[in-house]
Amino acid sequence: MPRRRRPEKREIPPDPKYNSVMVQKLINCVMKEGKKYLAEKIVYSAFDIIEKQGKDPLNTYKDAVENVKPLLELKSRRIGGANYLIPVEVNPERRVSLAIRWIVAAARKRKEKKMMERLSNEILVASNNQGDAVKKKEETHKLAEANKAFAHYRW
Repeated sequence: MPRRRRPEKREIPPDPKYNSVMVQKLINCVMKEGKKYLAEKIVYSAFDIIEKQGKDPLNTYKDAVENVKPLLELKSRRIGGANYLIPVEVNPERRVSLAIRWIVAAARKRKEKKMMERLSNEILVASNNQGDAVKKKEETHKLAEANKAFAHYRW
């Protein structure tokens, strides 16, 4: 039986304002129910808030993503009736997407009134290597370190 080929990745066009693919990925992650215009408004307003604080929004966002990127993740594998969490290296594309997803999730949990404020504050905090998104990365790394003994079960 021939092996199935994976479909090729879709090319994500850069966003119109900053001409950055990473910003477009953030917009896509913030978007709910296909409301892209609203997601763009939220992200660009968040970047404006960062700019008002005297920081370059694009570089701050890139630093935040860089600080949240995980090196390892855990995959569950069933062996002999027991489930083991096996630490696996994350490929670069998935690192970025996980980091963006974690930043947006942490922003949604924050207490500020508007999403643009939550997102801008989470990006600022993550760029300083703090906050819930960075905490999530550290927890993942701690779990991976604790389960290092099962690394030989990797498939």
